[in-house]
Amino acid sequence: MAQPSANASANASANASANASAKAITQRQAWILAARPKTLPAALSPVVVGSALAAAAGVFDLLPALAAGLGALLLQILSNFANDYSDFFRGADTAERLGPVRVTASGLISPQQLRLGIGVVIGLAVLVGLYLVSVGGWPILAVGVAAIVAALAYTGGPFPFGYYGLGEMFVFLFFGVAAVCGTYYVQALALDWPVLLASTPVGLLVTAILVVNNYRDIDTDRRAGKRTLAVRMGRSGARREYAGFVLLAYVVPPLLWLGAGFGAWVLLPLVTLPLALRLVRTLASAVDGPTLNKTLAGTAQLGLIYSLLFAVGIML
Repeated sequence: MAQPSANASANASANASANASAKAITQRQAWILAARPKTLPAALSPVVVGSALAAAAGVFDLLPALAAGLGALLLQILSNFANDYSDFFRGADTAERLGPVRVTASGLISPQQLRLGIGVVIGLAVLVGLYLVSVGGWPILAVGVAAIVAALAYTGGPFPFGYYGLGEMFVFLFFGVAAVCGTYYVQALALDWPVLLASTPVGLLVTAILVVNNYRDIDTDRRAGKRTLAVRMGRSGARREYAGFVLLAYVVPPLLWLGAGFGAWVLLPLVTLPLALRLVRTLASAVDGPTLNKTLAGTAQLGLIYSLLFAVGIML
């Protein structure tokens, strides 16, 4: 019984230190904190892979690719702002939370200011979206509207699906499959099954980031009534879920090589498998906030490196 007590004490100390340091943060730093910059590379990874697929098909188009990247960043920031805002009002962001400081709960940014920020980000996303719709037509309009609604409804609205164990599905579909396929579509104006298959490992690794996040917050989420899959399945189930998402990502490159006409270079992401296995082992034994936060950052880093190598392998 001594070990959990020591861990709780360490976590409380870390939270107290984080909240104390939050008081010295400027408004500009607070908005950067609200955007959660460490999550932004995960938003760009699908765009990199989708653009690599377009380049391999000989249809790469720089302006739509850049617009897709900007749109992905704005949707990620929108999701981060909306989650910070909604989780505060639903009581999910308490002093016992092990993650980074949330700006609304800590008083760094008022709810009114954050609502304004959410509106500004939506406006910018719509502007970028109008250009992409002019290129890709109604399919991009449908995906874009759905992505904005989903970002807001993840923890907000009458049915916050992040509170009902549907977060993984949302992240996989919108920040993985739709992001890769949408990036490819606005350049190629077509879609085929190898592109859809190639989008899945990106979605799996992005989703694995959420799994670590929910695993870390399992106790505070349970008390707040946030029924994530981690809360529903328990710690052992969440660890198996994480291992499944991470390791399944390494099945796809061989399938593309053997069954979709890609060259052997598409196997390049397999060099990151030792890092993936190390992260799976770390999560299996991690119990304290700092270790879990490092595992979350490591999973984001894994997804970025994997995606970059995957993009290079596709183009080669």
